Amino acid sequence: MRILGIDCGSERTGYGVIESDGRSHRMVAAGVIRTNPKKGLETRLMEIVAGLRGVIGEYAPEAAAVEEVFHAKNPKSALKLAHVRGVALLAIAEARIPLGEYSPLEVKTCVVGYGRAEKHQVQLMVKNLLGLQEAQPEDASDAIAVAICHATHNLTAGLRAVR
Repeated sequence: MRILGIDCGSERTGYGVIESDGRSHRMVAAGVIRTNPKKGLETRLMEIVAGLRGVIGEYAPEAAAVEEVFHAKNPKSALKLAHVRGVALLAIAEARIPLGEYSPLEVKTCVVGYGRAEKHQVQLMVKNLLGLQEAQPEDASDAIAVAICHATHNLTAGLRAVR
């Protein structure tokens, strides 16, 4: 299954597309949609949704996954994140792609085995799980981790259904 993972951010939105059977994963594409923080939020949101539409159009994922909104210390940052997440969900819904949503704790537990893992630990595990020569940028690694979490959850959900 081809899965798109998205790591939402108003300045850097990471994306990762993997092929996975739930046990083994192969990276198809990864990158970061960067926006200029000096521009208005509405302009940045437009750039993010356009970038995500481009990724979806180019790689045709069969499923997508994003992190749930978490409680940030800064309410203004959490609100910006929610706006970005909204345009990501819009791009996914427009393409009629099934969506999975996971908490940061679920993603880190799934990929690293520890829910309080640091970003560099997630980056290293993504590199190792995909057999990459070099680690991806943090935002892209986080997005790939979300996709891996979705693939793993789909496998375990299928195993539960078989029993």
